Amino acid sequence: MKLYFSSKQIPQLQSYSLTERLTMLREAQQKLTGPEKLLLNLLKLLIFIPVFVLILQSSANWWALAWALLLFLLYPIVIKPIQFGLCAKYLSHNKPQGN
Repeated sequence: MKLYFSSKQIPQLQSYSLTERLTMLREAQQKLTGPEKLLLNLLKLLIFIPVFVLILQSSANWWALAWALLLFLLYPIVIKPIQFGLCAKYLSHNKPQGN
């Protein structure tokens, strides 16, 4: 699985506008298998649970809020490339369908 840090880096989506890319990614994300969705959700939990634990500890230690913010900012850096990589194999070369 290749990691893409932007939807524009995915070869199948390079010629489309942002809204078309997002539509196609949404359609591809709906095609993910159960284990792939489970992997994404577990990775999200691995980021969000420590954030909330650090927020709870902020009454005793104010630095915990800084760490919580840092972990929260890691979310798009970690999750999005994996999500784009998993969705890339389900992308077609057809134009997105309108709703």
